[in-house]
Amino acid sequence: MQLMDGKALAQKIKNSIKESTAKLIEEKNIIPGLAVVIVGDDPASRAYVAMKAKACKEVGFYSIVHEMPNTITQEEIIETIKMMNKNPRIDGILVQLPLPKHIDTTKILEVIDPIKDVDGFHAYNVGRLVTGLDSFVACTPLGVMEIFKEYAIELQGKDVCVVGASNIVGKPMASLMLNAHATVTITHIFTKDLASHTSKADIVIVGVGVPKLIKSEMIKEGAIVIDIGINRLEDGSLVGDVDFENVSKKCSYITPVPGGVGPMTIAMLLSNTLKSAQNRNKDN
Repeated sequence: MQLMDGKALAQKIKNSIKESTAKLIEEKNIIPGLAVVIVGDDPASRAYVAMKAKACKEVGFYSIVHEMPNTITQEEIIETIKMMNKNPRIDGILVQLPLPKHIDTTKILEVIDPIKDVDGFHAYNVGRLVTGLDSFVACTPLGVMEIFKEYAIELQGKDVCVVGASNIVGKPMASLMLNAHATVTITHIFTKDLASHTSKADIVIVGVGVPKLIKSEMIKEGAIVIDIGINRLEDGSLVGDVDFENVSKKCSYITPVPGGVGPMTIAMLLSNTLKSAQNRNKDN
């Protein structure tokens, strides 16, 4: 069994982004800019936003955080996003999810200019991904693809089971796998017999937020397991959606939690923002 070290790979990618950013600033006087919108005071969301701001600083990006109270109206958020759409210094706009219940998340995401949609959630970018065209892709699935590339995992013809069908992870992950010519099964909360699907797969990718959902008997010998889930238990420890201790004895490759897919998500956010800044240069 080989551990797939997302933390080391993320650092490698960040170093490369830092070099490319310095070059873009020196040659074109363009500083990649990322704007984050956060509504309310959810501790997990605040922690994520702080990590993103820190990562921007590390690679030389300009970043700004728009902090908004829980009581803010949908119209006020939309106006802020429209302002950022017009701001030439901003290359990427990210709305930290989840939003309060009185806000229509779909409407908010659709206001973001697709060329600044570095989270890859806008219907325009989702459509381009599904049809195999160049687009901004959701950061977590994109990070998984980089892990496969780093470990030279051949995807063509593989049987892949994606556990979870969210718009943020499961669906874009499945599209990326199809684009790589894998055979894809998508399972979700209404799937009758989850183990019957996972046990036949060469690659199992899970991201549903259920601690240790995937047991060793649900995985075939030598399978590759990608654990996107991250769950905090009552004792404060972090675990994934995979029973790592037992599943790791059976598979050929596995991502740990923490230190697997998590760090790659922020690395891909930086990568998408740099791509947008480079596109800005082309547009100019």
